[in-house]
Amino acid sequence: MDFLRKNKNICVFAALCLLGLIIACISPPQGVKPQAWHLFAIFFATIFGIILKPYPMSVISLFGLTAAVATNTLTFADAFSSFSNEVVWLVVFAFFVARGFIMTGLGSRMAYQVMHLLGKSTLGLGYGLVATDLILAPTIPSVTARAGGVIFPILKSLAEIFTGKSHDPRLGAFLTLAAFQGSAITSAMFLTSMAGNPLIAQLAKDHGVVLTWGGWAMASIVPGLLSLIVVPYAMYWFVSPTIRYTPHAKEMAKERLAQMGPMKKDEWIMLGVFILLLVLWIFGPRFELKATVAAMIGLAIMLLTGILKWKDALEETGAWDTFIWFSTLVTLASFLNKLGMTTWFSTWVVSNVTGLNWIVGFLFVALVYFYTHYFFASNVAHIGAMYAPLLIVSIALGAPPELAALTLAFFSNLFGGLTHYGSGPAPILFGAGYVSIGEWWKMGFIASLLNITIWVVIGGLWWKVLGLW
Repeated sequence: MDFLRKNKNICVFAALCLLGLIIACISPPQGVKPQAWHLFAIFFATIFGIILKPYPMSVISLFGLTAAVATNTLTFADAFSSFSNEVVWLVVFAFFVARGFIMTGLGSRMAYQVMHLLGKSTLGLGYGLVATDLILAPTIPSVTARAGGVIFPILKSLAEIFTGKSHDPRLGAFLTLAAFQGSAITSAMFLTSMAGNPLIAQLAKDHGVVLTWGGWAMASIVPGLLSLIVVPYAMYWFVSPTIRYTPHAKEMAKERLAQMGPMKKDEWIMLGVFILLLVLWIFGPRFELKATVAAMIGLAIMLLTGILKWKDALEETGAWDTFIWFSTLVTLASFLNKLGMTTWFSTWVVSNVTGLNWIVGFLFVALVYFYTHYFFASNVAHIGAMYAPLLIVSIALGAPPELAALTLAFFSNLFGGLTHYGSGPAPILFGAGYVSIGEWWKMGFIASLLNITIWVVIGGLWWKVLGLW
């Protein structure tokens, strides 16, 4: 027992290896390739390792990647393919942009402005971040750029003000979770608010269902706004920040803004970069300029003007740590899809819902679609793997085509709130360090129950009014 206590981490790691080995030695289900099954065993053990945390998350992730290469489950090139993934680098660049906000003082200035407008309570600050995201959502098609490049710097500055001065790390946790869950909801509300939504519209069109911008927004507006009210409040209730009321926040913010004086040269440059990024993220897709390239342009300007030094970028350990574990999980999850594991699972779902009442069958399909996101590190990858086949089976069960297409479309965004790796904003906001893995997953599951209830029950009634079923 004394040995176990002294070597707890090694024992947990050994148990994880044994778990992966046991799964790998089980005969794969019919239709699943041995290679896919072995990768599933590695992925499963890696996720459990991240939850149990015998070693830092990046270390566990690298262990998983090493196992995949050492067992010839993946080639070296395949194993490191996601290290050049666009979304992964957009996440990294978002950390650098946030550092620029903080180092120039622009982040603090913006945070004090938010406090001045909405600073009477901690809950008001959370709703302020969510409202900002909602305003930007229809025009910025990258939720990673929106939540990571715009919301995150303000959030981090607000959290540092209160955490540093008032010693309330729980306030940082609440703001992080409110902003994160809010981004999943706002992404579901508009056809143009997440990169995967136009893909959904195309897949639906391929199967005879036309989804318009107006129709999407009209169907989402009631359940979406209700979720934006309920879910952040639930985060507030469960997280319980110590500082709940800040009656003097407006006065404090006004005083601090006065102490800061007029905007400095570096702040003006950072503001210019910020506006440029907004413009490029909004209009870039029209010129085939991707969000990651826009972020690269912004970073290059920051380095050229000296408001961010390369040393500052190298010292942004959160960015590089996130780069390692997020790239690794994207690799493992994407190859589960490429090797046919998700296709097999979709087929299994189809075989188990045939003959059911369409409401029961469709609800089962939708829930399976939602919670299989634990095995994906990207909303778009999940959509590409499962949206079309599950839409087909839903329509075959008798579900109204537009209702099925829209419900699965909304879930394609809402399930991004489950984990710390399941969507672009997740690793950025998680990387701030205010929320533990266990709490992140717990709150993600609670938010999923709230969102599903609101969108299925209240949304279902609203869709009945709209004539969708």
